[in-house]
Amino acid sequence: MDPIHKVASTVPTQKAYSLFEEFKNFAFKGNVVDLAVGVIIGAAFGKIVDSLVRHIIMPTISVILPAEQSYLEWKWVIDGKDIPYGLFLGEIVNFLIVALALFLFVVKFLGWVMRTRKEDKAALPPLTKDQELLTEIRDLLKRERA
Repeated sequence: MDPIHKVASTVPTQKAYSLFEEFKNFAFKGNVVDLAVGVIIGAAFGKIVDSLVRHIIMPTISVILPAEQSYLEWKWVIDGKDIPYGLFLGEIVNFLIVALALFLFVVKFLGWVMRTRKEDKAALPPLTKDQELLTEIRDLLKRERA
């Protein structure tokens, strides 16, 4: 049978069903769901940081720096075109706060957790030959009594 007839002879519903099954297996794996939760929490965290920068940090900088306007209106005018560098500075502060939070969580906190786990595993030294033999004898005696 030639390849065109093979493709034409397969039932389209079977292909659609197998595609659906593959997608279902992919989409409902634990890793994909965990990733989706992480993305949602990350987006919410980004909104919180954005609000912090826009409503607290940058207005405070506007008060500290001698200027007549808020940072939202800091701009250069070149040939009648506005270049809003105040907004750009706000976005840089936003990025730096998110980067700092990620650094503290991913590098420092998770690094500390991983080191603690490694130290716990390393804290138990391997048994010496004598200890192994005594453990075997103890286990044999327990079995004989039972």
